[in-house]
Amino acid sequence: MLYDNPFDKIRISPGQLIPVSFLATILAGALLLMLPISTASGHMTDFVTALFTSTTSVCVTGLVVVDTYSYWSMFGQFVILVLIQIGGLGVITVTSMIMLISKKKFHLGNRLLLGDSLNIDSTRGLLHTLTRIFKGVFLVEAIGAILCAIRIVPVLGLWQGLWASLFQSVSAFCNAGMDVIGPNSMIDFHSSRLLMITVMLLIILGGLGFVVWFDLIDEIKNAYCSGQGIFSFFGKLHEHSKIVLLVTAGLIIFGAACIFVFEGDNPETLGAMSVPDRILNSLFESVTFRTAGFASFPQESMNEISCVIGCIIMFIGGSPVGTAGGVKTVTVFLFFMNALSYIRGRKENVVFNRRVPEEMMRKSSAIVFVSMTTVCVMTILLMTRGGIVFTDALFEVVSALATVGLSRALTPHLDTIGRIIIIISMYLGRIGPISMAIFFSKGSGYENRIKHAEGKFYVG
Repeated sequence: MLYDNPFDKIRISPGQLIPVSFLATILAGALLLMLPISTASGHMTDFVTALFTSTTSVCVTGLVVVDTYSYWSMFGQFVILVLIQIGGLGVITVTSMIMLISKKKFHLGNRLLLGDSLNIDSTRGLLHTLTRIFKGVFLVEAIGAILCAIRIVPVLGLWQGLWASLFQSVSAFCNAGMDVIGPNSMIDFHSSRLLMITVMLLIILGGLGFVVWFDLIDEIKNAYCSGQGIFSFFGKLHEHSKIVLLVTAGLIIFGAACIFVFEGDNPETLGAMSVPDRILNSLFESVTFRTAGFASFPQESMNEISCVIGCIIMFIGGSPVGTAGGVKTVTVFLFFMNALSYIRGRKENVVFNRRVPEEMMRKSSAIVFVSMTTVCVMTILLMTRGGIVFTDALFEVVSALATVGLSRALTPHLDTIGRIIIIISMYLGRIGPISMAIFFSKGSGYENRIKHAEGKFYVG
């Protein structure tokens, strides 16, 4: 019997299929990276190293145990780039686009699965949205590659420079944080304004989320066509887009200000730079904290205050329905809003004159709680490996869970158990700890049929 698409045999829920699809892609990538053709030396790579690299690529994290620039061959780097693109867009999303191109039939189950992977409730216009996503992604990545090439090609030469520019653009947009421009990554280009700004814009665009993209484009077009002026669009945006844009701008400004203040006198980070370069690199560091993973100065040289601030920003991450990780901006916004509403004695949570569903408030609280618990557990486990101080362990774990990819020079020195801890953290961070909890929950989707008597409980 022939099947129209690869999902027809599947008998598990979307909440279970998405983690399985990421795991299958990671394992397939690891097997390819183990091949001698994948390394520059022509030798076979051990399984743990290949698995770590495949995981960091698919989970668009960016932590590496071997240098991407020198260890992997062109074939290996190509495999990594494909894994980054698949991981950034989502395995289900990429598979669905292949089905659409090959004119396979989309049944209702396939649409529900795609909607679940994109975090979109309605199946109406879903395939049109899918097409818009791919067109937009490839256009932005192509423009980004061209802009990167202007600065990188003169340094690396034509062909190597073009390849490095394409890799840089895709990695930045997917918030992966991996590159092949040299052993020092962006540190050698910290004063290159064109490259720094291009990478920042790619990171931000990838982290905003596709829903915000299309909402912005549509409302700006409507404002222009109606003659109301382009800047009148903000009031007509969906409340989700307004939250994303405001929180994103606030976090970038807050992070940049903190880095500028606390690292301005540090000669190993910003202290040796000119004032314009300090401002540029402070902004870059704040943006890259938002799950990108590129570094324009050594992260291990930052002071303790900057590390803690970095952990907070990394934990929050980007925005829903995008390429970024973290618990997401809207999730944290609703989490704090829920607490604020209780303090103020309000029975409803209202944002921009719209009531937030109670289920969304509960979900945001669950995501923050599970993610914080996972951070604590993984940090403690990593510290048991010996010789790893709390700050470095916390920074590494949060970076892995939030799929950021920044490290205080700890990743290459991890032993096998330490690498496995980070692999699990990266995987949980990409699919979401709450998704893994649902995956193992036998009672998922079951509603209580019995109403119990109300008990007395005391908190606070």
